[in-house]
Amino acid sequence: MPEPAARAEPTVSVVIPVRDDAEYLERCLRALDEQSSPPLEVIVVDNGSSDASAAVARRYGARVVEQHEVGIPIASATGYDAARGDIIARLDSDSRPGPEWVATVQRLFAEHPEADALTGSGLLETDDGETQPVRSRLYLGPYFTLVRWALANRPVFGSAMALRRSTWERVGDDVCRHDPDVHDDMDLSVHLGPDAVVLFDDRLTLPVSARPLQHVPSMLRRGWRGMYTLARHWPREHPLGRHARRLRARRIAARSD
Repeated sequence: MPEPAARAEPTVSVVIPVRDDAEYLERCLRALDEQSSPPLEVIVVDNGSSDASAAVARRYGARVVEQHEVGIPIASATGYDAARGDIIARLDSDSRPGPEWVATVQRLFAEHPEADALTGSGLLETDDGETQPVRSRLYLGPYFTLVRWALANRPVFGSAMALRRSTWERVGDDVCRHDPDVHDDMDLSVHLGPDAVVLFDDRLTLPVSARPLQHVPSMLRRGWRGMYTLARHWPREHPLGRHARRLRARRIAARSD
């Protein structure tokens, strides 16, 4: 009996939006250079930087895409539009992926053909490398719990996520790419829909900078942006309506089975 054909692993484009964050970006790109399974490409979207971010990206062989309209949503969407891989993985400039991160993304999508997107979480880390697991759980635990309830589905975490390029092509025209006040990952989660298959795997969780939580005004602004992102899509994407749509999708799937 012939051996079964080896399952081809999907190609991965890594997208990193950046604005004036050359030091952290270099650390992230150095980590990507050490991947056991190198990505097809690394796309750094330079969002109007005045520092050496673009030069750092080119030094590491990344493809630099310029986007002068300032805002994380437009920078992220520009990178996703430019991606050529089967899978679009998203990191932030202060993400620090371990050497198996890309390989894990490939393996999980190959093992789960039903998945539209994958996500991990973040482990907050100070500038001197001290991890803060308790603070991470206190910050990101409520995020996943509350936003999952509001969306009737698991949200993706923008510093450690991936989605199929076909999924992006389905929702890319609908996301709020020109509104700099939305949380781009939460907005993407809204448009994926309550019936999308979004898987969480802790192997995708990685260290991220604790900078956003160092000052109260920054924390308050992040909270306000989260509420604004959700409310911007009401009444169409109100939590009760999304839960009803998810239940209908499950009933239809059950009848089909």
